[in-house]
Amino acid sequence: MVIIEVSLLSGFTVTSRSRTLLENRTIVKKIEVKANVVYIYLEKLNDESQTFILQLEQVIQVKNLKPASIKIYDYYQPGGLQISCSSGVRS
Repeated sequence: MVIIEVSLLSGFTVTSRSRTLLENRTIVKKIEVKANVVYIYLEKLNDESQTFILQLEQVIQVKNLKPASIKIYDYYQPGGLQISCSSGVRS
């Protein structure tokens, strides 16, 4: 199982529509939202390219936003290979 861990930008939350769209994808096993982190659990990955869109809604105005981080790792080997990146706000 693969986990995509998305740390949300301060003052933002995941839209319910976005969560529903992700949950309806066959590759997604489950989604958890804890505090400012979204965990997307995938059954498995193969060599096909996958795109995941997470729509956020700003609930609190925050100045000087820092980029959010995204990590992808194997559930059974969290200390193994990890892919990390960071992203900012796109309108």
